[in-house]
Amino acid sequence: MIRPSTLAGWLGYIETLHATPVALGLERVGEVARRMSIRPGCPIVTVGGTNGKGSTCAMLESMLRHAGYRTALYTSPHLLRFNERVRVDGTEAADGALAAAFDAVETARTSAPAVALTYFEFSTLAALHLFASAALDAIVLEVGLGGRLDAVNVVDADVAVVTSIGIDHVDYLGATRESIGREKAGIFRAGRQAICGDPDPPSTLVDHAATIGAPLWRIGRDFTFDVAGVQWRYQGPRGVRHALPLPALRGAHQLGNAATALAALDALRDVVPVSAGAIRAGLVQIELPGRFQVLPGRPVIVLDVAHNPHAARVLAGTLGSMSYHPTTFAVFGMLADKDIDGVIAALRPRIDQWYIAPLPGPRGATAERVATALRQAGVDAASIHAFDDIARAFAAARDAASETDRIAAFGSFLTVAAALIAARERQ
Repeated sequence: MIRPSTLAGWLGYIETLHATPVALGLERVGEVARRMSIRPGCPIVTVGGTNGKGSTCAMLESMLRHAGYRTALYTSPHLLRFNERVRVDGTEAADGALAAAFDAVETARTSAPAVALTYFEFSTLAALHLFASAALDAIVLEVGLGGRLDAVNVVDADVAVVTSIGIDHVDYLGATRESIGREKAGIFRAGRQAICGDPDPPSTLVDHAATIGAPLWRIGRDFTFDVAGVQWRYQGPRGVRHALPLPALRGAHQLGNAATALAALDALRDVVPVSAGAIRAGLVQIELPGRFQVLPGRPVIVLDVAHNPHAARVLAGTLGSMSYHPTTFAVFGMLADKDIDGVIAALRPRIDQWYIAPLPGPRGATAERVATALRQAGVDAASIHAFDDIARAFAAARDAASETDRIAAFGSFLTVAAALIAARERQ
């Protein structure tokens, strides 16, 4: 076979290597990692959780970089470009560097016997290979799905963080918080710091940490935060941080994510200390598209990747905290294997008009599936407007909205990506 020479070629190729998009387990990715001798030479923070993990990763990266450290960040999925997933020193990896990393994975993968890898497993190994040659001070890795059997768990984290535990990915992780908590806790390691940012963690997570001997810091017990006007205070195992600025990421829930990130920095203080000034600068200057992102201009346009009921409730609360808007238009599309009914129930009180569309690919829910769920939730049929794709739905909502109204695009990374592109083209 002639190997791809471009990033686009590699991305198309690795989609064909495994029979299913998701195949949890560490045997395949672990074998190829061993062949590649992947051994990161700096502290690693692994971040899992149902919601909040992307924000927590971004905060950690920002604060560490403002402290002068050379960092790497691996996240998923991406909004517009695959390169967003792999960052070194705050910069997205270049196409050529990623293509070379994919080539290195392919060499190891095809050594006898050949190993079939999923898209995410191949991508994770490529990122780790790229990081290994980058002379780094710290690595932050976001778990893709679950934790125990996720490809990111092939490396041993110095600090393992679980941000929250909600109901999502039930086909893979189970239908209860207890079963999901056990899967999330699989990133913990014996004798290494574990951190939980969920104020009410399931007993399975707490028990697993105790069973393997991973010291566990829990929000509300071992670290806390309180707000005073436009500042807040963090109190953790290594002391108190006073007069902190509110994170640039919008929403009251981001304070919990920020406190969880600070607990992780507490755990790493002996190896990568971060000053108060770096923490403040990191919180103020953080950017993370798609997490209650408000675009400039009128009408107000809010982009949020909320795709499960827990995240939808957070989004509903944050929308409720905004100033008054006569009408709120939803641009809405979801994947069929998500809890569409739960997301609608959480956001229905905040939405006046629903502009819906199917999402691409075999997992995308049809517009009729979404419309049926809306009608069953009691939404007036006259308030439901169906379109062929998200771009058309966004354009129609934009045409219907006045300058004092609000448009909220949510339901999936795919929804937000399409709405963001449509918004940019409209400018």
